[in-house]
Amino acid sequence: MQLARVIGAVVATVKDADLAGKKLLILAPLTPSGQPNAAASIIALDAVGAGVGELVYFCRGREASLAWERGAPPPPTDAAVVGIADPAANPGLFAGAAPRSRR
Repeated sequence: MQLARVIGAVVATVKDADLAGKKLLILAPLTPSGQPNAAASIIALDAVGAGVGELVYFCRGREASLAWERGAPPPPTDAAVVGIADPAANPGLFAGAAPRSRR
């Protein structure tokens, strides 16, 4: 898993049927110094309800499709957001982060 900042969302009017109802996010992976690297941005399926500005965990490869329920066909993805980082764990990484709304 890696840390990234959510920097946007993707709107797709036509996509694979297994992606129906799933949100696509644009992620900027963090550098070793904790800064988002927008030049290395990737698109990932959101499995946890993350929003723009949040610090998230994501995984790549086959493991990315395992974030969804068993029994259904896994969505075709190479990257998935699998967690939202807790600000209490490392407050320095959260400078400028969007506040999380209560759901």
